[in-house]
Amino acid sequence: MVSLSTWFRYIAHKLEYSATLSWKSYQRGQITDKELGDAVWKNLFQGRLTYLHWNKGEEMAPSIGAQSGTLLVRKIPAADPKRVFVGDVVVLKDPEKPDNYLVRRLAAIEGYEMLSTDEKDEPFVLDKDECWVLADNESLKPKEANDSRKFGPVSMTDIVGRVIYCLRTAVDHGPVQNSRSSMRKDTPVLQVELDVDEMAKNHKA
Repeated sequence: MVSLSTWFRYIAHKLEYSATLSWKSYQRGQITDKELGDAVWKNLFQGRLTYLHWNKGEEMAPSIGAQSGTLLVRKIPAADPKRVFVGDVVVLKDPEKPDNYLVRRLAAIEGYEMLSTDEKDEPFVLDKDECWVLADNESLKPKEANDSRKFGPVSMTDIVGRVIYCLRTAVDHGPVQNSRSSMRKDTPVLQVELDVDEMAKNHKA
């Protein structure tokens, strides 16, 4: 049973998500002033805060299965340093293949100074709205890991979600280790929207 306080926190998250999503649509000219309020209520009552994402590859092992995993992803309508944090496992658009999505860990955000292990490389500071993402699998070389060591900084706007739960097999599943702030924020979402049976049905392994 989900407690009343958890439901209130969940609804507060849904309201924030709905308002942000509707405001983005309004700014893009997709909806009018009059439609803005209706859009907020529509998103609040009809939408979910999560979706399932199938991830293939060993880049995020051991956090996510060594070869693949079905992921529960919390939607992020507008990624910024107040919504995603260093240490979060995020889903982002592939900088080299815009139709694809990558799952990587957020390692640094705007204002961080980046230092290379190669003395030939000059240190640099991440610009506003830039971030640095890394694969968890430390046994992979930078090119194999396909992360910021290969393609450089990425825009925060390319982040579409945060991975909050991973199903590797029907008996091996659990929450994904993110930053403390995110795990606290995502607790009510997990309690209300997590359906392991549904994830198992959609698992391709």
